[in-house]
Amino acid sequence: MIGLITNFEQWFLHPNEQSKKTFSELMDNTFKLIVDESMKVNKPFAGASRQDIESMVKKVTRIPECGQNLKDVMMDIHEGIVKQSLWISHPSAMAHLHCPPLLPSIAAEMIIGALNQSMDSWDQSPAATYVEEELLQFFINQIGYPANADGVFTSGGTQSNYMGLLLARNQACETYFSVNVHEDGLPVEASKLRILCSEHAHFTVQKSAAQLGLGIHSVVKVKTNNKQQLCLDDAKEKLDLLHQQGLIPFMIVATAGTTDFGSIDNVKEIADLANTYRLWLHVDAAYGGALLFSHQYRQLLDHLWEADSITIDFHKLYYQSISCGAFFVKEKKSFQQIMYHADYLNPEEDYEEGIINLVEKNIQTTRRFDALKILMTFKLLGTDMFGEMIDYTIHLAKKTAQLLREHEFDVVNDPVMNAVLFRFVPDHVDAPHVIDEINLELQRYFYQSGELIMAKTKHNGKIYLKFTMLHPLNTIERMKEHIEKLKQVAKKIESEKGEDIYEYSVRR
Repeated sequence: MIGLITNFEQWFLHPNEQSKKTFSELMDNTFKLIVDESMKVNKPFAGASRQDIESMVKKVTRIPECGQNLKDVMMDIHEGIVKQSLWISHPSAMAHLHCPPLLPSIAAEMIIGALNQSMDSWDQSPAATYVEEELLQFFINQIGYPANADGVFTSGGTQSNYMGLLLARNQACETYFSVNVHEDGLPVEASKLRILCSEHAHFTVQKSAAQLGLGIHSVVKVKTNNKQQLCLDDAKEKLDLLHQQGLIPFMIVATAGTTDFGSIDNVKEIADLANTYRLWLHVDAAYGGALLFSHQYRQLLDHLWEADSITIDFHKLYYQSISCGAFFVKEKKSFQQIMYHADYLNPEEDYEEGIINLVEKNIQTTRRFDALKILMTFKLLGTDMFGEMIDYTIHLAKKTAQLLREHEFDVVNDPVMNAVLFRFVPDHVDAPHVIDEINLELQRYFYQSGELIMAKTKHNGKIYLKFTMLHPLNTIERMKEHIEKLKQVAKKIESEKGEDIYEYSVRR
C-alpha cells in the first residue's frame, strides 16, 4: 500500500522530487508543443475534412487501463487535436467573437489551474476573493457607477444576460404582484411580463426568458434603424401597444456591440425611455465593453452608468482565454434576490461578520479564478496599450470595408467596431438563391483551404459573410490579399454556376 501511495505522489503538486520532475516534464513538453506549432503555423486551419478529424480524434480518445508514456501521449495530442484545431491566434481567423488570447492570460491559466481556487467561499479562495472584488471595483469606476454598485465574474455573456433578466424579473414580480419569487416562485400573473430588445440583440435574451419561465414570446423585438441600432420610435409604439393590451413591459435590453454588425444602441435615449416607462435597463456590452479603454471611441459608451445591469465579456475584445466575463449591477442590493445561505459554505454568521463569500451574488457555486487573467494582462500591458489595440482593430475594419466596396462587394455596415458584413454580388445576376449559394460556397471554400476563416450569417433573408476583425496583428496588406483572392474565387464559382443562372432567367 505504501508503494502505491508513492506512485500517486508524482501526479500531484507535492513537496517531493518525483512530483517536481513529473510537473516539469509535463510543462516542458506542453510548452514545446505549443511553441513549435505556433512557429510553423502559416494558416488558421489545416483543412482536414470533418470525417478525417473525427477518425483521428477517435484514435486519440481511446482510454487505456494502464498509463502511457508521456512522449506517446503528447504525440497523440499534437497529431489528433492540436494540428486539427482552429488556430485562433492566426490573424486570418476572423469568423466569430473568438479572440486571440494574450500571453499574460495564457500564463495566468497555468497559475489558475495549479492553485485551483474555487471562488464560491472566502475560505476556499482567500486572496483570490479580494483580487476579484478589487478588479470589479476597477471596472465599476470605469463604467461610472456609484459607490453602491457591485459585480461578479461569470462564465460569459450567456450567464451575465441570464442574471440580468433574472434580477429584473424578480424585481418586477415584487413591484407589480407583491410576490417574492426567490421564496414563493412565479405568480400566474407573470405571463403578462414583457421584455423589449432590438431585432439584433443576442439570442440569449430569448433563451434566458424561456429558462426563467417567461417564455420566448415574452420577448418583444424592436426594429432597428439604418445604423442597426434599436429604433426608439418603434420601441415607444410597442410599449404603448403592450400597455393597451393589458401586458406589463418591465425590462428593455440595449446592446453595445451587436454580434453581426458591432452596432451600439443609443444608451442615453434608451435610458430616458426606461425611466419614463419604469423599465429595468440591461446593457449587453459583452462585445463593446472593451471600448471603456478606447482612446478614440470611449464616448460610444457614454451613459453606460445609467443601466441597472451590464454584461461585459473578457474573452471577446479583452483578449482573454475562454471563459471570462462579468456582470454588474448599479445597486448591490439587487443581489439579495438570489442570495442563499448554506451552513457548510456561506453561513449567515459569515455575512454578519463581513466575510465575503462570492457565491451570494452568483448563480454558480464552484467557479474559476478568472480575475487573475485580467489582473496579469493589465499589469503587464497597461490600459494605454490596451486601448491602442482596440482602436487599431476598429480602424482596420473601417479600411477593410472601404476596400471591399472598391472591389465591388456589397458591404452592409460602416463599421462602428471591428465587424464587417458583406457579400459578393455578381454583375447581371439577380437570382437570389444563386447569389446566396455563391457566398456560401465562398465561405466553405476558404474554410476548407484553411487560409481564411470567415463567418456566414443572414441579413434580411440573404446570406452574408462576416469578418470579425479582433486581431491587432492583422494588417491592411493582408486584407488586400484576402479580398483579391475572395474576388477571384467568387468569379470562378460564378462561372461554374452559369448554367443555373441561365435556367433561372429563362424560368422568369
